[in-house]
Amino acid sequence: MILVADSGASKSDWILIDGSNDFLSFQLVGLNPYYLSTKETEDILSKELIPFIEGKRIEKLFFYGAGCSSVYKCMLLEDAFQKLFTNAEIQIESDLLGSARALFGEQEGIACILGTGSNSCYFDGNKIAENIISLGYFFGDEGSGAHMGRIFIKDFLLQNLPEALSNSFKSQHNYTRDNILDAVYNLPFPNRFLASFCEFYADNLSDKYIFELITNSFREFFINQVEKYKKFQKVPLSFTGSVAFHFEPILRQVANEFDLKIEQILKTPIKALAEYHKE
Repeated sequence: MILVADSGASKSDWILIDGSNDFLSFQLVGLNPYYLSTKETEDILSKELIPFIEGKRIEKLFFYGAGCSSVYKCMLLEDAFQKLFTNAEIQIESDLLGSARALFGEQEGIACILGTGSNSCYFDGNKIAENIISLGYFFGDEGSGAHMGRIFIKDFLLQNLPEALSNSFKSQHNYTRDNILDAVYNLPFPNRFLASFCEFYADNLSDKYIFELITNSFREFFINQVEKYKKFQKVPLSFTGSVAFHFEPILRQVANEFDLKIEQILKTPIKALAEYHKE
């Protein structure tokens, strides 16, 4: 039995492939080793996944995750996995490689992630051959929910939002200055908090401020990420992630501004990854 997982900052998708090549799907919270200890990861899996599968029957585990770009962080996850999947061969890779494999298989292209955070790479059909560094929600993550949220919340607190939009936001979210700043500076997962307002944006796309917020965030992503790859005009360009998926028309419009065409957009790469590993 093969277990394949793709984990972003907010959620993780899991697919179990049994001997008859049938798929069984699960969704858990995101398992990012930058935010969770080995014990916390083990506890989450023990409560949310292990009751539904037999860990000892897993022969191979392919885990693609945000925060899995360093050996040390991967070891934190591997320690938790080894305790639960005692007979499994475990491979841990970055979520970026997972997206690239899901989007391009064994072909080259520029793979981009726009979700809670953002990232991109040039994939040569085998490995990530070039990666423009993503600086996270504080300094970077252009095009992501966290990036949009940082700009939106700042304008809300400084009373720079259009009055009608501000009133609509207040009616839906009972936030004060103090609990917003507490969520950003003191509580766990500030990136998830900042990215949590995408549903509000989707409900207010006709508002000029919201439309420009999303458009400008995507433009910054193309300027600071996509355009910096040597082959950005020569190879296919594709995206994964909930933000790319839900705001697809705006994303494609921005790509057109840069004389680029987006080949495909996947909300999540997990099904394509399962097919990749099944083959």
